[in-house]
Amino acid sequence: MKKANLFERLNQHRPILMDGAMGTMLYQRGHYEEECLEGLNLTDPADVAQIHREYIEAGAEVLTCNTFGANRYKLAHHRLQDKLDEINRIGVDLAKRVAYASFKDVLVAGDVGPLGLQLYPYGRVREKEAYDAFQEQIGVLLDADVDLLILETHTNLKELVQGIKAAKDLDPEMPVVASMTFLRDDKTALGNNPEDVAIGLKEAGADVIGANCSGGPHQLQRILLKMRRQVDDLPYCIMPNAGWPERAGGRIFYPDATDYFAKQAVRFWMNGAELIGGCCGTTPAHIAAMRASLDDVPDGRHVIQVFKRELPDKVIDESQVRPTGLQKKLKNGQFVITIEVVPPHGHSTHNIKATANYYKECGVDAINVTDSPMARMRMSPWAVCNLIQNKIGVETILHFPVRGRNLLRVQGDLLAVHTTGIRNVFVVMGDPTSIGDYPEAMDDYDLVPSGLIKLLSNQFNRGVDFGGKKFSEPTSFHIGGALNLNPPKLSRELRVLNRKIESGVDFLLTQPVFDVEKFLQFRMAYEDKYGPLDVPIIAGLMPIRDAKHATFLQNEIPGITIPDCFMDRINAAGDQAAEVGLEIAMELGVALKQNVQGIYLMPFRRHQAAGKIIDSIRQE
Repeated sequence: MKKANLFERLNQHRPILMDGAMGTMLYQRGHYEEECLEGLNLTDPADVAQIHREYIEAGAEVLTCNTFGANRYKLAHHRLQDKLDEINRIGVDLAKRVAYASFKDVLVAGDVGPLGLQLYPYGRVREKEAYDAFQEQIGVLLDADVDLLILETHTNLKELVQGIKAAKDLDPEMPVVASMTFLRDDKTALGNNPEDVAIGLKEAGADVIGANCSGGPHQLQRILLKMRRQVDDLPYCIMPNAGWPERAGGRIFYPDATDYFAKQAVRFWMNGAELIGGCCGTTPAHIAAMRASLDDVPDGRHVIQVFKRELPDKVIDESQVRPTGLQKKLKNGQFVITIEVVPPHGHSTHNIKATANYYKECGVDAINVTDSPMARMRMSPWAVCNLIQNKIGVETILHFPVRGRNLLRVQGDLLAVHTTGIRNVFVVMGDPTSIGDYPEAMDDYDLVPSGLIKLLSNQFNRGVDFGGKKFSEPTSFHIGGALNLNPPKLSRELRVLNRKIESGVDFLLTQPVFDVEKFLQFRMAYEDKYGPLDVPIIAGLMPIRDAKHATFLQNEIPGITIPDCFMDRINAAGDQAAEVGLEIAMELGVALKQNVQGIYLMPFRRHQAAGKIIDSIRQE
């Protein structure tokens, strides 16, 4: 007997009950958060099949395949990207076998979650790359003969739109359910309100739209009505969590009782939802309770009427201009000298204060404070910046790597930085933990440097966070970015630089420069392609210690090339190599002064040598 498809069931004008959480049930069976749950389709198919079976027995009419994170990016995190086809196919096969064996009219939905990486400009994935990744996974799900697709728990409307387009381009007739998740303020992580989402999903071509995950039923009742104010001619799908997650005894649990959940299911139906199910924390017990309540609703319904409203124009507060000393000097065309210090390994600050005092006497304009250089554990640079500015009286440039920070930590850290009076921030990728003291430490990140530059310039400095929520007042960060003058691929570095400039970078710091001519060639290449390079450049300058140091820089530090003439001078100097390295640094400093707006000196604790270089540059 041919089962009715989703469109035919929607025309029957009765609630359609989805299943509940897969992850919650797998955790209950002893699997861990660190595991690739989709990989269990291959290693523990019996557990996955049993969960499907329990949801059918509870009364679910739609089974969601265990394929939520089975895309190339998330699978690569577990080194399973080569198993993408197999994981998705078996995920569908498990659900279809259980559905067939139940002798019930159950639909099987291919589950497509977010890619797990931020889209450009906040991340490294372009929309076309997202589209391709969605098509790759969805193509397998369609080949495996799913009855519908559900694109759920998405936080980025633009990303979800690419998923919808990928699905519809592959099979225009396949029913597509598209569902976003919302934060506590009823907005997505990128600041879209429910009305924006409803319009965007409809325009993208989704057949059913809605919301899932988020908070509990109470929040999603509110979001459902808001979405229907803008779009009331599409079916809706609502799948709430079992309340806001709470932690007790080292475990996550969800507080909503099954009887409460069951009553809310009827309210979803009366408020205009056709597909109703559960997300995180929901179990077959929740679905069974919902089944009992929905079976008691009479045929037809009185849908609560909602009234459409026009979306107001978005108003962005302009940043209050509070320039830093460094910012003023660069804007006025002054030549600046900054110098680098490394935070101490312990908690003592005697040496760092003495160093900062010495550099203050040398007349530096700002002190660069690094953050765990070479991935080696050091005191937080915020504390060092705060100490130098408040105790020594010299402005600082905080190095702020994106590596190892998620989106929540990035924003919280930056607000804390701003509160302490630190305004000059140098955004950089950061060194991989694999080369440092703790090679097994977490190395993930949500934002690439250009994405964080854009966040600071276009949002924080205009008074809103990543999600579009307003601050009491805007920040006033002066934003620096890294410039690689000797990249392995010039065209890519030119694009990256242009992206940083478009994102709002205020100044650029380079790696140590040993070849002024190569710097000029890079600048010319950029201007030929993108036009004048007007952002102030502060060029790196490092005195070479000896032949071993020169060889290390030449061969092991990306972006650094030392011309043969300098290598020959260092190699021939013998015991006088440090003095020759100092001479070379002075020569380069004078030559660079004619072509850049500042020097970023990296002396590596050679304080007296640094003082001589500063004097030589100032005297020219």
